[in-house]
Amino acid sequence: MSNYVELFHRLDALLVKNRQFWQFMPFAERGYVWHQNLPFCQWLMTVDDSQLQLLSDDINRLTAALMPWIEDAQQLTQLTTQIQPLARTERSVPQGFDSGIPGRKWQQIIAFNEVLPLLGLPWLEWCAGKGYLGRVLAISHQQPVTSLEWQQQLCIDGEQAAKQLKLNINFVHADAFSADSDNAILANQHAVALHACGDLHVSLLQRVVANKGAAVSISPCCYHLIRQPHYQPISAVAKTSTLVLSKHDLRLPLQETVTAGNRVRQLRFVEISFRLGFDLLQRELNQTESYLSVPNVQKALLTQGFEAFCQWAASKKGIDLPNNIDFEMWQRQGEQRFAITERMELVRQLFRRPLEIWLALDRACFLEEQGYNVVIGSFCDKPITPRNLLIHAERSDI
Repeated sequence: MSNYVELFHRLDALLVKNRQFWQFMPFAERGYVWHQNLPFCQWLMTVDDSQLQLLSDDINRLTAALMPWIEDAQQLTQLTTQIQPLARTERSVPQGFDSGIPGRKWQQIIAFNEVLPLLGLPWLEWCAGKGYLGRVLAISHQQPVTSLEWQQQLCIDGEQAAKQLKLNINFVHADAFSADSDNAILANQHAVALHACGDLHVSLLQRVVANKGAAVSISPCCYHLIRQPHYQPISAVAKTSTLVLSKHDLRLPLQETVTAGNRVRQLRFVEISFRLGFDLLQRELNQTESYLSVPNVQKALLTQGFEAFCQWAASKKGIDLPNNIDFEMWQRQGEQRFAITERMELVRQLFRRPLEIWLALDRACFLEEQGYNVVIGSFCDKPITPRNLLIHAERSDI
């Protein structure tokens, strides 16, 4: 049994055992989902907003706070520390290569490149966009790059930039899910994907294995962007798990974000409390206990107040609002519900990294089962991107 299989089994057992604490939709609940555990709910209500932020920003502080209520809290957090930072090799990139690339994205690309081993192989950049990563790979490794991208304009823009920088990059316009993309995957090649979403990076792993690719390195992202209603494990070990993960469950690892400013937090409070208040209103009008999802809203509408938001949401959902609605009451109830929802989300955060590593281990174990030597680690600090896991695999017979 590999170390990754053993770690998967340990995480899986704890996630299954404790799923009452994370596998639910807080915004669909009127109140605390653990209402039968009154002392726990009472403690959560004593957590004020400043404490909430402190606990959200510090997993060790959160773990300590939850240990009296969740007996496996410390073990869960300790298991995640088995995934360590990868060794980095500084690789200089000439000035001008970051032209047009947002600063944080550039930092991610540089960090990703600095943990990749020197295998002397041509590169395949999967879901390449304009080929930002490909530029850095081409100049720092002096190997040709094939950049596969399905949006034709991005291919055109990327090719133009590569020519200006005199780089050996060939763009392939193809759908990553189509059979055509198989032609871009070669045996003597190192395939990479930085933050390719959901099924896109899973598709790459499966195709690399099928084509006996020499090496592949991915940083997974957006696990919920899948074509099936529920998560489909790809490794034999993950297929034995009793966990059934919905798209909502798969969003949990993505809820860790780079710390937002006060303005962004305030805007989020307004939008979510408006949504929760409207949901309570529609439950009353429709005599239902079902949560009603409302489409994305233009942020400018939020400045017009709760009543305007309700009128807009009702029109989107075909609901007729009577004239005698006490909008102030429903807004207050939405704000109160926001406080409860935030504290339920706080508890779920304990399971965020364990679930993300569970998902990464499914991919790692799949590659090991197919004869690859695999390593998982973090390639950068979380302020650069919380999605900092990297899975690297090399075929064991090369």
